[in-house]
Amino acid sequence: MTGGVQVAAYQLILLVLSSSSLLPLLLRLLASSSTSRRRCRHGSNCNDSNDGDKQQQQQLLLPPSPPGRLPINGHLHLVGSLPHVSLRDLASCSSTSAPPPTWWSAPRAPPRPSSARTTTSSRRGPRPGSPTAGLVYGSSGVAFSPYGHHWRQVRKLVTTHLLTLKKVHSYRCARREEVSLVIAKIREAVAAGVAVDMSAAMNTFSNDIISRAVSGKFFRAEGRNKLFRELVKTNSNLFGGFNLEEYLPGLVDSLGFLCRWFRLGNNRAVDAHHKRWDELLETVVSDHERRNSSLHRHGRAGDFTDVLLSVYQEYGITRDHVKAILMGMFAAGTGTSSLVLEFAMAELMRNPQCRTKLQDEIRENTPEGQEMVEEENLGSMPYLRAVVKETLRLHPPSWEKPEEFMPERFMDGGNAAGVDFRGNDFQFLPFGAGRRICPGINFGLATVEIMLANLMYCFDWQLPVGMEEKDVDMTEVFGLTMHLKETLMLVPKLP
Repeated sequence: MTGGVQVAAYQLILLVLSSSSLLPLLLRLLASSSTSRRRCRHGSNCNDSNDGDKQQQQQLLLPPSPPGRLPINGHLHLVGSLPHVSLRDLASCSSTSAPPPTWWSAPRAPPRPSSARTTTSSRRGPRPGSPTAGLVYGSSGVAFSPYGHHWRQVRKLVTTHLLTLKKVHSYRCARREEVSLVIAKIREAVAAGVAVDMSAAMNTFSNDIISRAVSGKFFRAEGRNKLFRELVKTNSNLFGGFNLEEYLPGLVDSLGFLCRWFRLGNNRAVDAHHKRWDELLETVVSDHERRNSSLHRHGRAGDFTDVLLSVYQEYGITRDHVKAILMGMFAAGTGTSSLVLEFAMAELMRNPQCRTKLQDEIRENTPEGQEMVEEENLGSMPYLRAVVKETLRLHPPSWEKPEEFMPERFMDGGNAAGVDFRGNDFQFLPFGAGRRICPGINFGLATVEIMLANLMYCFDWQLPVGMEEKDVDMTEVFGLTMHLKETLMLVPKLP
């Protein structure tokens, strides 16, 4: 379940409970546990018996609240199918100058980024448990592992051996080959005079890039690439689905047996999906173990899996931890890059002046007679980088003309020319910030830039017959990742 369905399910639970005789008990339990957690979290004396002091502390610690709050339900009835947009609107309704109670690093996030720069202690590093933790081997990968020694070791392994600039650069030939395959398929569509499903094409490209980096050039063997895409899609549905613990933790603690029954079906789905992942990853790891001796004898560079198998023991991690890391790589490397490419193409089709400007820059800076844009050509394409940054920005409210696609804001002379997306500027956090910042920034940008440059260089693009720029549907669907509601269909033409 995603978006409005999640909210509707949550509200239905509250409605049932509110109409029952459990309401007085729930009110007392939730109120007391919420107050206790709030005081302890801020360092208050949880055993203080002075009622006057407790009341004063509670009033001081309450975050600013927009109008329309209901008992138990709070402001949930004001949250629509795009929660990040609803939270922005709620934050703008608040009469206080204090920051909103929830921080989001997402498109159209609530404003006041300048006041977000606060010191974060290690006690705020852990992430809450989730019933889907079993899917990622007990939350032992980079993304979901709780903050501590294990997480630091796993992240160090990934950043040191897999995602450094040098390592990302070493995969440039693989990226070129995968881009050329996409270009060849689009040329076939040009010859046939048919539209291209850009949503599917970009998803396949991004998944093939990360699959090749993780498991080598033979990842298409036995249809593994298609299985990877299927499993990653299911991952997104499960992680982004409705989990009662994440919405009503106090209720789960109070009514544990009912909640366990409620999530029984979801647990079965998670277990079945985990089994499919484990079988696939075990095959990948075993294949690499069998060919590793030959690889070392010939001195050839390996892929992600080869690197992991060669160093994981010195980091004190297990075989399951290796699988958890690999799963995280597949999931993170597929959806994010493909969605940036899809959004970029959609925005460029809605803004033909930007598309023309980008194509002119790319074609002027690519040597004459060269069939494709090479990675060494990208350094002289600042507008390409601005388009990628503007796509990553995805319209938050703290910008000049925030609802317009305007890459010029990131060019020299623009109001955001010096804004960085590596966690230093809190109004722009597409990769997060701090200790949880995405370690795959370099890999993702390299994938997006080379593909987008070649799409603009090799083809001119048109909308299907009967469509105009204003008809491109930019409606988003909320979930673990944001994506367009409608498939993006475009018609390629040779320049």
